[in-house]
Amino acid sequence: MNRDASTKFLSGGATSLGWGPQGLGLGYPTGAAILISILLVIFAVWKMSGMTFQIRDIVTFRGEALFWSAILVSNTLGTSMGDFLSDSSGLGYAGGALLVSGALAVLVALMKVPVVPNVLLFWIAFVLTRPLGATAGDFLTKPVAKGGLDLGTAGSSAVLLGILLSLVAYAQVQERRTAAPRPTGREPVTQRAD
Repeated sequence: MNRDASTKFLSGGATSLGWGPQGLGLGYPTGAAILISILLVIFAVWKMSGMTFQIRDIVTFRGEALFWSAILVSNTLGTSMGDFLSDSSGLGYAGGALLVSGALAVLVALMKVPVVPNVLLFWIAFVLTRPLGATAGDFLTKPVAKGGLDLGTAGSSAVLLGILLSLVAYAQVQERRTAAPRPTGREPVTQRAD
């Protein structure tokens, strides 16, 4: 939808974008507006159906159809946003990743604001994880001349695995801290018998 078969979107030596239609060439803003509109229609239909937005409570075929439609359009929108941030915004891979990380940090802060529904925050965060993955992944893999770190697939995978393991270890430490009883300073004093 965003791209066309012009040479600016083709890699060296390629003559087409791929096997299917060669793209509508609408551009990122128009493509994003269309995808956001489709996503809003899905959510409006979902809301009017009276079904819950709570994922764990979706148990009907209609609920599943709405959920997976929202997932599909959200992923497409997120991927499109990642391409826009990396390729067309002037931010580059690192700048795009930092912008999306900042937006996600704002969403985390908004979790503490009771008037902002967590379901809304979830769906916004869900859309933003796609451009974060795209821009951060490109930053790690693309050549230095194009604004990347040129770590390649293996190097990028090693970095991301290290980050993942660190986050899992951090979560485990936090879980143990909250599970362990904390001293209150009011514990009874025991006397030793001599």
